[in-house]
Order: sequence, then structure tokens, then C-alpha cells
Amino acid sequence: MKASKTVRKTWGVGIALVLLLVVFSLFGLLVGSGEPMAPARALRGVLALVGLGEPLSGNSQVILELRLWRVLVTLGVGAGLSLSGALLQGLFRNSLASPSLMGISSGAMLGASLAVLVVGGYGPDLDITKLTGSAPVAITVCGFLGALFAAFLVTALAARGGRISVSTLLLVGIAINACFGGVIAAVQYASLQDFEMTRAVFAWSFGTLQDRSPYHVGLLWAGLALAMLAIPFVARELDLFAGGEEDARALGVNIAWVKLVALVAASLAAGVAVAVAGQIAFVGLIVPHIVRRLCGSSHHTLLPLCVLAGAAFLLTADVSQRWILGEHPLKPGVLMSLVGGPFFLVVLLKNRKVMGGW
Repeated sequence: MKASKTVRKTWGVGIALVLLLVVFSLFGLLVGSGEPMAPARALRGVLALVGLGEPLSGNSQVILELRLWRVLVTLGVGAGLSLSGALLQGLFRNSLASPSLMGISSGAMLGASLAVLVVGGYGPDLDITKLTGSAPVAITVCGFLGALFAAFLVTALAARGGRISVSTLLLVGIAINACFGGVIAAVQYASLQDFEMTRAVFAWSFGTLQDRSPYHVGLLWAGLALAMLAIPFVARELDLFAGGEEDARALGVNIAWVKLVALVAASLAAGVAVAVAGQIAFVGLIVPHIVRRLCGSSHHTLLPLCVLAGAAFLLTADVSQRWILGEHPLKPGVLMSLVGGPFFLVVLLKNRKVMGGW
């Protein structure tokens, strides 16, 4: 009886999230920079985009397409960061693990920022500066590599005797964030002479969902799809991790393989999100907590629902603030910090007993 009730609740949450996504995706097409657009005109513009009608007159078609790319990027970024957070929390058995707190987002930002400098002509020995069409690919790949490096570095430094405490993980994450932050500041300083380059690098610091293109959408969703392929291979194993690595190994779990797959998937999901939209903190912390409270901790349902919930969470926040603040909305990184900072403090206080002394 309890199991069937949980299944019904999970399906209910899933359906509610899908409806929320549909409503706010439509709303995201109707509001934004420029005049609000009627639903009929928005539908006509979308149909024109896929070759099923005439495009809207004047600049309306361009405005609609920019809004559409923003909606799709927002969905993908929210989904990727949430999936990354859920994987990390399950792997480390730590409710405070998230890409931003563990330095993975900073690693991705560092890799992306360095790629921006190279593509912008600050790498004289690397002749990719002429390949402007490959710039988004180069930035995304470098963002993923930076995230992957940070993930393995934090894991290696925080592990002691096969165990990782909450306090150790937080302290190592803070240290890694500080180290990467220093290098990122140096990169920003090196580009101060070039206004366009400075603007591009600073955009990664506060997050940006503006002026995204179909190229960004394709790269983001391709990376997210690859990361989601890991779910069937780690969901059951992450459930068994809850009892500790020794118990999981006794039950036949290949510990090293699960760690590798989960870390690569988490790094890929966070890396492509940061490479496309910059640093947007706390999404990977907040969403898994909410989903776990609603539907339990089984990763068979938690991971897919985090993808839906993360997309819905970031899109709802972005569309709502654009509707409220009009032409001067907050950067998504700033908005999520205002929401996530107090949330992180509450979770941290609740985990005081688990952290103990250090």
C-alpha cells in the first residue's frame, strides 16, 4: 500500500512538473525584452521557424526566436545543474554536495574562460583563433574538462581512508573555489584592455541566458543527453551507497566504476551548463533537496525528476523575474545566489550534528 502511494505521488509530481514546464515555456515566449506577444502570434512564429508558416513581420520573428533559444537554454541549464547535484549528493552521501560548492562550476568556468581568451586571440601559439565557428564547441569542451578536473581533484583531496566527511568536503570545496577564483580573476585582469573580451569573461561570472543561439542549445542538450545516459547505470548503485561503500561492495557494486561514471556524468552536466550560461550557483543544491522531500531518495525516480524539476525551477524563476522587473532583470547567477544563500545556510545548520568538530 505504501509503495503504491509513493508511485502515485511520484507520477503526480512528474505530471505537475511537465505542466509547469509547458505553462512557463509558453509564458517565456510571450514576455521579455520588447513588447509582450500574443499567444497566437507566438505560435505562428514557432511554426514559421520549422517551415510551417510565414514568419512574423518586422523584428517580431527575431525577438521570438531569441526568446525561444533563451527558454530552451534555461531549461537545459536548470536540468543539467540539478542532475549534477543529485549525482554528487548520492555519490558522496552528502546533502550539501553540489557543483557550485565543490568547485566543479568554478572549474568549468575557468576552462571556459581560458577558451574564451584563446578564441579571442590571446593564445598566439594556438591557431584556433580563426575558427570562429568552432568557438562554442571549444568553450564547451574546455568547460567540461575544467569541471572534470575539479571533480576528481576534490574527490582525491577530500577522501581519507575511503571516507569523505561533510566538513572535509566543504573545506576542500571552499579551497578549490578560492584557488580557481584567483586564476579566474587573473584571466579577467588580463582581458581588461579589450572591452568585448572583458564583457564575455564577466558574463560567465554572473551567468547569462541572453543572446543564446541554436548552436548553444544543441551543444547544451547534447551534453545533457549524454549525462542522462548514465542514470540507468548508477541509480541502483547509488541507492546501495547509502549504507556505505563497504556494504555496497559486499552487495556486488563495482565502486570504482560507479564513482567514475557518476563523476563524469555530473561533470558533463555541470560543465556544459556553465560553458553555455556561466556560473549559476545553488540550483544543484536546492532542487535535489526539494525532490527528495516530495518523492523519497530512490535514485531511479530522484534523478529523472531532478532533470524535470531543475528545468522547471530555473525557468520559473527566470520568467517570473523578467515579468516583474521588466527591462532590467537580475542576472541568473545573482538571482540564484539570493535564493540559494539562505537555503544553503538552513541546510548547513540542520547538518551541524553530522559535521561534528574539525
